[in-house]
Amino acid sequence: MTADPVAGRPGPADRTRVFSGMQPSGAVHLGNLLGALRSWVVLQDEADCTYAVVDLHAITAPDEHDPAALAPRTLDLATTLLAAGIDPDRSVLFVQSHVREHAELAWLLNCVATFGELGRMPQFRDKSAGRDASVSVGLFDYPVLQTADIILYHADRVPVGEDQRHHIELARDIAQRFNHRFGPTFTLPRAMLPPVAARVMDLQEPTRKMSKSTTSERGIVHVLDAPDAIAAKFRSAVTDSDGEVRADREAKPGVTNLLEILAAVTGGTVEHAVAAHGGGGYGALKAAVAEAVVEHLRPVRARHAELAADPAEVGRVLAAGAERARAVAAPTLARARDAMGFLAPA
Repeated sequence: MTADPVAGRPGPADRTRVFSGMQPSGAVHLGNLLGALRSWVVLQDEADCTYAVVDLHAITAPDEHDPAALAPRTLDLATTLLAAGIDPDRSVLFVQSHVREHAELAWLLNCVATFGELGRMPQFRDKSAGRDASVSVGLFDYPVLQTADIILYHADRVPVGEDQRHHIELARDIAQRFNHRFGPTFTLPRAMLPPVAARVMDLQEPTRKMSKSTTSERGIVHVLDAPDAIAAKFRSAVTDSDGEVRADREAKPGVTNLLEILAAVTGGTVEHAVAAHGGGGYGALKAAVAEAVVEHLRPVRARHAELAADPAEVGRVLAAGAERARAVAAPTLARARDAMGFLAPA
């Protein structure tokens, strides 16, 4: 449902359109699955969903971009998304660089966005601190590409975590400025914050979120980790010295993280987890969480193995997804070009 009707917007006017993307910057971990992918799967029953492997975003940091790894990581992420429940019959799944309209619209929007608003983005300030001379223009500019990703598909809602809300607000500002200058062209997106988001913290540093840029592999549980590896990581998870199983994010971040993971993968609550394991000590709690996580990931790992055995089929799914994405993106870009006054190609 949209409060910003725009000519040419595809699909039923009263049906919400959703866009989201994920970078192929490393193996998908438990935090990605519980914090984002699980909600993506649910949204397929409620909205018109477009999901992208945003590989153009993955090259903005030269020190993190490995050309030899980009294509395999892109294919593996797409395979993992399918294994986690993204259904190409109910959603559009594609690779960002396969739809050239993203890059072209980003340039048009570069001439609408301002240097000041991009410079205020917290993530750019954090990543560029002390490195002004070596930071790529792409890292500075990627919120504009992200805006293009979203508004090409007239997305009403963008599922994000709280730390990404400002990026969606910027996308809305840029789209609104374009519409004001050149006429109604883009739907104005809003952030969609999940009502109960699973916040999965690093097992070795439980005061920080589980991340692909973690300092220790022992702190991150990959979706495709073997059961023995998952059990070992939970056995070594940092807790504290008082031995009491209770939830207190400030005083007991490690134990609280274990309880929240257990609740998330079993569909229960933290209170239920405390009631079931409060008297057993940390060792028993860690074993219970490891077992529950292994069982939660088992069908994803099995489906991933099936899909990985036939990469050509995954490629076919992505090609079909790119064609469907382009059917929406190309007319949107054409309207933007026309609104800005470009001579149409013969």
